[in-house]
Amino acid sequence: MSTGNRLPVAILAGGRATRLLPLTEQIPKALVEVAGKPFVDHQLALLKRNGYRDIVFCTGHLGHKLKDHLGDGGRFGLRIRYADDGPFLLGTGGALRKAGPLLGEAFAVLYGDSYLPIDYARVEQAFAARGKPALMTVYRNRNNLDRSNAIFRDGMVVEYDKEKPGPEMEYIDYGLSIIRRDALAGYPAEAPFDLATVFKDLSRAGLLAGLEVVERFYEIGSAAGLAEAEEFLK
Repeated sequence: MSTGNRLPVAILAGGRATRLLPLTEQIPKALVEVAGKPFVDHQLALLKRNGYRDIVFCTGHLGHKLKDHLGDGGRFGLRIRYADDGPFLLGTGGALRKAGPLLGEAFAVLYGDSYLPIDYARVEQAFAARGKPALMTVYRNRNNLDRSNAIFRDGMVVEYDKEKPGPEMEYIDYGLSIIRRDALAGYPAEAPFDLATVFKDLSRAGLLAGLEVVERFYEIGSAAGLAEAEEFLK
């Protein structure tokens, strides 16, 4: 059930962030300082400005420190809850499946290291209009910001492959998706799996809607990305 007029948001924040060591030796990536405060504070402020109130963090590595910082979200004007992987990392797909009871029938998904300055209402409207199990936002990247991994055509992501992207792929997964909970039902309940696998399977079945955005994304998954995000958020 959503709070207000927006879907719940799942934020994937369970990774080990090895590319940012030693910064992430003692804190999760979401708490790395960017432009004077923890990155997650910027991310939550952006979501709140776009009307979101109900946030579920999928946590893993050092997740207790994120919970200590954010609490129940009251000081941000949000409701924040947590779904922790437990003793074994579940992968992005497994984490979402575990968080499903907190998220309801459909929810937005983004990564804990992404800052996406777009019109979120437009994304929700496109998801509702397309009637597919999932919608992925895509950016015409042409291998510029990162390696492109999708073919987007006529409102559909007709092929998505994060592991082995082909040379004909000009678009990249922008980092915001909306997915129906039942799209995850056919995957293992307690074994790790990645959301990228779900999207790949949906694209090949003709079931992955797409929406092109033109604003570039920012991310703090690498030292270079962190420097760009710092400059932008200043």
